[in-house]
Amino acid sequence: MNLHLSRLRLRRDPDVAALAHLLLPKTEGARVAAGHRLLWSLFADSPDRARDFLWCEDAGGTWQRATFLILSRRRPQDTRGLFEIETKPFAPVLAPGQRLGFRLRASPAASDTPTAVGRRGKRIDPVARALRDLPPEVRAERRHSVLQEVGAGWLARQGARAGFTLCDAEAPSGTRQPCLSVDGERWNVLPREGAAPVRFSSLDFEGVLRVEDPSLFLAALAEGFGRAKAFGCGLMLIRPNRG
Repeated sequence: MNLHLSRLRLRRDPDVAALAHLLLPKTEGARVAAGHRLLWSLFADSPDRARDFLWCEDAGGTWQRATFLILSRRRPQDTRGLFEIETKPFAPVLAPGQRLGFRLRASPAASDTPTAVGRRGKRIDPVARALRDLPPEVRAERRHSVLQEVGAGWLARQGARAGFTLCDAEAPSGTRQPCLSVDGERWNVLPREGAAPVRFSSLDFEGVLRVEDPSLFLAALAEGFGRAKAFGCGLMLIRPNRG
């Protein structure tokens, strides 16, 4: 499986700069929706082409600073000359037991059991579900700890299928806890012309993992994690862990 990792920035030439605020709006939902369309243009070489890439906005802010990362099976083709693109093969050599630092924005939502044959299950946000089970007066106080617990549990289940485990460290209490931070909880509402908005929740994960099955892990990296992969979620960025 040949994979490519690309870093993209909008060109700063006057013709692109004049369109920058249309290509990358400032409001978050509109920006994600625009990023989805903009990056798809680099791979949409035929009307029936299925998405075979993952992407994330690695650095936000003004359009001059906006940086996108793409993991793809094909090299991006910028036929409109909008981007500065750096592409290199993505073929990390991994070994069982190797520790890697990682970052991931993912949508951990799951589908509930459908109530009728032929109908889809309702999309359930696991953080909202966990908070709903708590008394209203303690939800705000417990929100951060629930976020950590739910996020760690979800990612550990991903790892069981994807050939990795979360590394842990000794907490001040003497217990062992995952080397993991879960943050950035957000509800995304993406406008669509002539259709209902796309809605999904996402979380930001950062921590250290241990590779258990390198081939399984690399295959999972290529497929991505969670839902909303077309909208900037699911791409796990890895780096050697020096700790």
